[in-house]
Amino acid sequence: MRAYGFTEVGGPEKQAFLEVPVPEPGPDEVRVRVRAAGVNPGDWRVRDGSYGTSGPAALGREVAGTVVALGPGVSGFAIGDEVFGGCPGMVGGWADEAVVTASFAAHRPDGVSPEVAASLPVAAGTAFDALNRLALPDGATLLVNGAGGGVGVPAVQLAVARGLRVVGVASPAKHDLVAGFGGIPVAYGDGVLERVRAAAPGGVDAIFDMVGGDALRTVATLLADPSRLTSIADRPLAAELGGFSLERDRSTAVLTELARLVLAGELDPHVTEIRPLSDAAAALALVEGGHATGKVVLVP
Repeated sequence: MRAYGFTEVGGPEKQAFLEVPVPEPGPDEVRVRVRAAGVNPGDWRVRDGSYGTSGPAALGREVAGTVVALGPGVSGFAIGDEVFGGCPGMVGGWADEAVVTASFAAHRPDGVSPEVAASLPVAAGTAFDALNRLALPDGATLLVNGAGGGVGVPAVQLAVARGLRVVGVASPAKHDLVAGFGGIPVAYGDGVLERVRAAAPGGVDAIFDMVGGDALRTVATLLADPSRLTSIADRPLAAELGGFSLERDRSTAVLTELARLVLAGELDPHVTEIRPLSDAAAALALVEGGHATGKVVLVP
């Protein structure tokens, strides 16, 4: 079976097309014929060893597809169902067929395309979980640091849908995007604190960070309560600053709700690149280089 992944830990030179066995689903797993697979920054971090995974392995953390086999004891799904979900071990999705975790999978509604569904489990799911954990009341102000990225875009939309005021720190090229989804865009760099204070004169109630480093350390000074800070880019610094580490809720319920929000027009994962699996190397390079302007998705 054809798959695209990496032969061993390292840089892009370790990526390759692989010939791998058709995976057999185990307990809490289903096998799908892949119709679409998302591309995420976590994919190149798997390849470079950041998550402790060694090759050879197919890349790909999230897919949409047609169920072709059920693991032992799996219920709630049947052969032929259209589903979407996350891949066990954060690998395996960039292939003709892939295993999906049944407890982190959901039926794909007719009104949600495979390309959109395949872009929901990782980035939109992370944003959804962060907002649930922050549990801000209606009218509160959320600062999204990195609002123009893969997680930032759904975070802005989901927060606005919950009645929050959203200030989005992003590069100027993405300000129209942030504003279009209901956020108040401000630019990175020198003077960011003054720009945020001007956009949110009542103060900032929470920060969701996708940048880390000095940019996080700077905006963190805006918070009166540092426990209302989380970062998916720099967990050690977030902890140092008094924030919390986000734990994902990888469940069918979350995916079902995300699909409902798409159908309701409250969430657009902003898929801007749909490329064939044969173009996987270029698709990952686009994401790894930070040049993607939205979600990148691979199709057979």
